[in-house]
Amino acid sequence: MKLLLCSLFFASMALSQEVKPSTGANSSVESLLDVRRLYVGDLVGGLQASALRELIIASLNSTKLFILTDNEARADAVLKGAADDKEFTDTFDTYEAQTGRDSLGKTGSALTTKLGSMTGASSMGETESHHNKEHKHEAYATVRLCNKDGDVLWSTTQESLGAKFRGASADVAAKIAHQISLDYERARKTEEPDVTPASAPTAPKK
Repeated sequence: MKLLLCSLFFASMALSQEVKPSTGANSSVESLLDVRRLYVGDLVGGLQASALRELIIASLNSTKLFILTDNEARADAVLKGAADDKEFTDTFDTYEAQTGRDSLGKTGSALTTKLGSMTGASSMGETESHHNKEHKHEAYATVRLCNKDGDVLWSTTQESLGAKFRGASADVAAKIAHQISLDYERARKTEEPDVTPASAPTAPKK
């Protein structure tokens, strides 16, 4: 009995002194600059949300700021949010007014006697209306970057009706990548130490 109790005592001591496994680098991700490996989660939205997610992944990968991964467990942070690309028809009416005016006048007179006069005038107006329809795309995405604890490190909302050389969804993805690049560079400059050399001491005046 004593031998069993001693065995249990030493076993419990060994378990209490066992080093707990480290949670890894993910627990130290507290800012955008700490993110090295990024996972883009499924976006909430309509049928185009999945396609917009793929465009966002490609745009973020082009910035070379992060390692994009399909393994969420290995990621330092997760990009999540909502997105959609909707098609709609924009209708509007235009009006054009056209006016014309004709006038006719004729007068005659003798040396001292006014024989008569005749004047005439006519005017007309016409208005034309045009009913126009334009097929458009409108894309949007509102996303946030969160660490493993669920803390929001960065967020943005972007929308587009399309750009000159790309569609609405591709333009939204490009805007997200551009915004995170700007904010990353701004954060990096903020955390850089001031290395401005101190001015040399001036010699005392004689």
